[in-house]
Amino acid sequence: MTNVHLRPMTTANYQESLNLQVAESQDSLVASNAKSLAEASVNPALVPLAIYDVTARGYAQPLVPMIGFTMYEVTAGVGFIERLMIDRAHQRQGYGRAAMLEVIRRLKLYPEVEVIATSHRRENQNAAALYHSLGFADWDIGWAQENPMEVFLLLMHGSVE
Repeated sequence: MTNVHLRPMTTANYQESLNLQVAESQDSLVASNAKSLAEASVNPALVPLAIYDVTARGYAQPLVPMIGFTMYEVTAGVGFIERLMIDRAHQRQGYGRAAMLEVIRRLKLYPEVEVIATSHRRENQNAAALYHSLGFADWDIGWAQENPMEVFLLLMHGSVE
């Protein structure tokens, strides 16, 4: 089973995160890390994290490259996973699933999180398959209608109590 190690974004790993790229066919499906980091710089509720293979754990300077990026927000009782991207060189190796499981684990540690949710572009079938396999189901919430290009999902099993 693939495992990951998440680290805060810092000046030391910022540039490396900007160099990560998804497959060309995914460019329109995932926000750029530059956009995500810009959003996080003006919204303190956003928590951007670098994704590394678990072998980076225990090293002040990882000996392995960053493999992805994720970002979440906790607001109004919802732990919302805003972003997940895995560099094209590391896709199809289980890192996306492992990163989602780790973010979900962390969100469950927040006392104010009542539910965990995420979204994906309507045409992103890979994200849809991953999220549904983790127990997410369509979330019919009124404000989601403002963005018809996104599918909003709520974690059904293992929800926070």
